[in-house]
Amino acid sequence: MARPPITRSDLVAAVRSRLREFPVVALVGARQVGKTTLARQVERNWKGATHFFDLEDPIQRRELTEPMAALRDMRGLVILDEIQRSIDLFPVLRVLADRRPLPARFLVLGSASPELLEQSSESLAGRIAVLQIDGFDLGEAGAENWKRLWVRGGMPRSFLAPSEPQSLRWRQEFVRTYLERDLPRLGVTIGSDVLDRFWRMLAHYHGQVWNGAELARSFAVSLPTVVRYLDLLCATFVARRLRPWHENLGKRQVKTSKVYLTDSGLLHALMELADERSLRRYPRVGASFEGFAIEQVARQLGARPEECHFWRAHTGAELDLLVVRGAQRRGFEVKLTAQPEVTASMRAAMNDLGLKTIDVVHTGDSTFPLAPGIRAVAIHRLLEDVKPLR
Repeated sequence: MARPPITRSDLVAAVRSRLREFPVVALVGARQVGKTTLARQVERNWKGATHFFDLEDPIQRRELTEPMAALRDMRGLVILDEIQRSIDLFPVLRVLADRRPLPARFLVLGSASPELLEQSSESLAGRIAVLQIDGFDLGEAGAENWKRLWVRGGMPRSFLAPSEPQSLRWRQEFVRTYLERDLPRLGVTIGSDVLDRFWRMLAHYHGQVWNGAELARSFAVSLPTVVRYLDLLCATFVARRLRPWHENLGKRQVKTSKVYLTDSGLLHALMELADERSLRRYPRVGASFEGFAIEQVARQLGARPEECHFWRAHTGAELDLLVVRGAQRRGFEVKLTAQPEVTASMRAAMNDLGLKTIDVVHTGDSTFPLAPGIRAVAIHRLLEDVKPLR
């Protein structure tokens, strides 16, 4: 039986909720994660007039040559896709968002982060809500499909491809067009060959503490230059930093971020890992699973990026993921095994960080206790056994 379409109804509801509260809502995320499809779903359910502009279409972009004249008389919902192609629209949206009564609300979609699109925050402060859209997660893909999601990643066309070779080819083509077309359109002047080599080298550092000096030596460039490369990949949602947690514990702690590629499928494409069999033979397969599991845990918790950390002491004790929201602290370890065991690091983390629980995410069949406060959680039971943050 064919799998039913993935509707992402929770995201549609989140967008509609924000549109009731704010005159402008921005959906940001990497290219091809489904922003346009999501916006079309919102449009279909909208009660009232709707208007859709694809700003990558030169004809539609010309319709907004005089944006105030084009937009001021519109009513209902106005959707502006690929907003980074026309960032001069933001000052106009500020004026239109301040009208009372408000005749139209604006849904803008962009493949660059709010930090890269500075005008959005400068022009629309207090008027805009930003939602980051990522690829499919366990809830959307189906927890029983976790291996496919891990190998192929969450980008819809990669995950839904009819075969492993087609999925891999799609991801390889994504990498090429991202470097050769998408980044230059954002005004990036760094050569695509340079960023390709950096991105592939960063894939080898996936799940490790950032060592910019080592990468700078490898590229024969300055440390600020490789930091700029990393900033660019993070700003366009294909890489991320996991910040360290440190506090006054009477012991030295690591204070440098870890780096991960955001989508496990892109990681595997960059490493030329075609399927699960080749992935299992990869020497750093554990790091791949760690990044995948951390992403799924964070999304199940509903944790924001600034709430997610790792912890490592110079004694060697460490914790893969520490999520902090107010007084809540949740600890997680990731183990690529079906039979996880309690380690000295877990006990040290519980004691030093004041944790009541640690969940050890693993690849086995069930969830079960390991020790007081420590339990093993099967990756395919994550949605059932790990409760969202309050």
